[in-house]
Amino acid sequence: MKTYILPSIRLTLVLMVLLCVLYPLFVAFAGGFAEGRGGGEKIRIKDKVVGYALLGQSFTGAGYFWGRPSAVAYNAAGSAGSNKGPSNPDYLREVQGRIDTLLKYNPGIQKADIPADLVTASGSGLDPNISEQAAIIQIKRIAKARNLEERAVAALLVAHTDGPWLGLFGPSSVNVLKLNIALDELKK
Repeated sequence: MKTYILPSIRLTLVLMVLLCVLYPLFVAFAGGFAEGRGGGEKIRIKDKVVGYALLGQSFTGAGYFWGRPSAVAYNAAGSAGSNKGPSNPDYLREVQGRIDTLLKYNPGIQKADIPADLVTASGSGLDPNISEQAAIIQIKRIAKARNLEERAVAALLVAHTDGPWLGLFGPSSVNVLKLNIALDELKK
């Protein structure tokens, strides 16, 4: 028995030091070289922090692009999904309410045109991006609310669309905060 217990205890101690001390120190050190020095990319306007590039925010005005819904009201301290399944009646009512709101404020679009990311919350509830299609269906509403030509809003959207990672993985996406800030600057 001694043959098995002592090596197991030694291995446990070595792994605890490696995984609970050295690895977290390495990750914190490496994060210091990332944009934002491990604290996230802060978005500033006139030296005032207005948000973080990797945290979603709520935009509800007609003149702004709306982001992905959040199950936690965009609270970064309580990141979570709703944990409601696709057959849950409460969840279905919630999604239908979001669809109805989009159809009301974006006349001319059909229910089939609405991408899932505009009516379903992400797993973290903090997703800062929407799909390119989710942004495209909002152009007409935003142009009308801001008294702009649709072409100008579409051009701004194209300029702020990030392609798939490495040109291969995932869909094109748009950071809603950065795009809305660019919209405000366009109006000036």
